[in-house]
Amino acid sequence: MPAARVASVTALPAPSTPLGPFADSALSWATWITLMGFVGLVALALFAAGPAARRAAPGALAAVTSRLASAAAVLGGLAVPAVLSERAHDSAATGGFDYGAAWDQLYTGGTPGVLFGLEITLSLVGAALVVPLTVRTLAAGPARRVLLAAGLLAGAVSLWTTKLPATWPDGRTAVETAMWILHLTGGACWLGGLAGLVLLALPGGLRGAAQAGPACAGGGGERAGFWSLAIRRYSAGAMSCVAAIGLSGLFLFWEHVDGPNQLVTTMYGRVLGVKILIFGTLLGLGAINQFFLHPRIEALRAAGDERPLRTVLTRHFPAVVGVELLLVATVLFVAPFLHGSARDQAFQADAAKHATSATAPPPGLADKSASSATWILGTLETVAVIAVMAGGHRVSGRAAARRAAPAAKPDRPRDPDLVAGRRDPHS
Repeated sequence: MPAARVASVTALPAPSTPLGPFADSALSWATWITLMGFVGLVALALFAAGPAARRAAPGALAAVTSRLASAAAVLGGLAVPAVLSERAHDSAATGGFDYGAAWDQLYTGGTPGVLFGLEITLSLVGAALVVPLTVRTLAAGPARRVLLAAGLLAGAVSLWTTKLPATWPDGRTAVETAMWILHLTGGACWLGGLAGLVLLALPGGLRGAAQAGPACAGGGGERAGFWSLAIRRYSAGAMSCVAAIGLSGLFLFWEHVDGPNQLVTTMYGRVLGVKILIFGTLLGLGAINQFFLHPRIEALRAAGDERPLRTVLTRHFPAVVGVELLLVATVLFVAPFLHGSARDQAFQADAAKHATSATAPPPGLADKSASSATWILGTLETVAVIAVMAGGHRVSGRAAARRAAPAAKPDRPRDPDLVAGRRDPHS
């Protein structure tokens, strides 16, 4: 056999690992944006913006709830064609969209069909539950919390069905599913919360709130009081989201990557590296919000200075939050390009160097098994992440309290010869 022929069968080129069609990632992005955006907007209305308005700006509760519910209802409705289009594209044999085949898969074919049907049905149910709250006369009524809670539950389960296994999970699959649910829920609350804050910062978002006068929460006007409480509540939730994303991300990194070097030597690693860089930038912007903007807003509210507060909110706050929102949306666009595993890609590239057949299927690695050291390290990482997030929230709260505290006026030195009502007898 010629030498060239021997080389061709003993050292094959590494298997190709393309990113995949752009259209597939765009369709996946539309699905994630709609499903996750709905969950985040409803969560913001239920846990942060609504309680802040009720306490600090009761007159704006209807406007706040109506604006967030309107955006959530739109996203919940758009999730249906987004999910159907993605499934129709996957079902088409020669490209394009086969909506008939996608529709036939609803609640058919066992568990996958049931999960697909629940994904669409619960998205519609969630949107229908929040639609009544788009009417301002109902948005501040007694049914507000019940409708928001029910809509949030429906939307969350719809989102989770995208990662629920088709068969009853074993121990490893159950842990992986739980990590994905943490990852998706944290990202959803972060994305939707940012979008909701931007919507409320636009004109009319706090209609009905007094711009001056005492706030229900004390100090400043109602609008100042609302923003202080809403941002503080959202910050606490956002830090919980960061902890959930960080912990689940560490597990998924351990599961799919065998070391930092694979972040640059494999296609999966390079895409994941881009995602990590964007996430790091988001953390930096979040720190600006947590340690600079919120303490400043708190100080202005305590001082009752509405004019500078409006400047902060209209210039700095929406700009920073808008950039964060864009970066989160970019992360969701990058994520669908993650195919396979960095471990498998690195192993297949190494195996290709010693291949003896050009027709053999590329080998794969078995799933990692967790040792006692893995559980110990994972526990330490969990404790560390939670401690850092809780500590950061506490430090930012103290910084806000210090800036909000009125500056003590220094005592002026008293001249015993200039005491009021007393004159120097020799003058």
